[in-house]
Amino acid sequence: MVAPELIKAAQTGDRDALITLLREIESHVYRTAYYLLGNQEDAMDASQEALIRIYTRIETYEEKAMFKTWVQRIVTNICIDKFRKTKPSVSIEEHELVFHASDNVEQSVLSSYLATDIRRAIEQLPDHHRTVVVLRYLQQFSYHEIAESLNLPLNTVKSYLFRARKQLQTLLQDYQKGGVRG
Repeated sequence: MVAPELIKAAQTGDRDALITLLREIESHVYRTAYYLLGNQEDAMDASQEALIRIYTRIETYEEKAMFKTWVQRIVTNICIDKFRKTKPSVSIEEHELVFHASDNVEQSVLSSYLATDIRRAIEQLPDHHRTVVVLRYLQQFSYHEIAESLNLPLNTVKSYLFRARKQLQTLLQDYQKGGVRG
């Protein structure tokens, strides 16, 4: 969590505070870009672009939004622009994919399927579904934070997650039955 005093100092032109702020969020920015874009090179490009955008637009941040959702919106928008240019694949390390046990789909994923099947299934999701899955389960954003980050209505976020879980369930069941894998 970034200290509000650091954000305010960065906004008032304190260069050292701004550099400290960027260093504090750098790994979060990269991790999000990597999960969304699926490869190191694109993630590095997107991260750098996002950090530059944050650097040049820090004074436009308003406290009505949480800082992390403001940053997330910037990173996500840059990644979405890259989605439009190329069709990416999401790469998720086995130890980093953790679903919450609050839904039967998620419980069956944890207990029944390999992480490689989960990664392949996520790669096959439409971009908007993949984005909300990454933000919810890998970045552990709340529904409200996802809605704010993506500038979507809360019910749209819930709908995307519901549909994505259904798609993942179907894909993973196909994988388990020996169906064609992406």
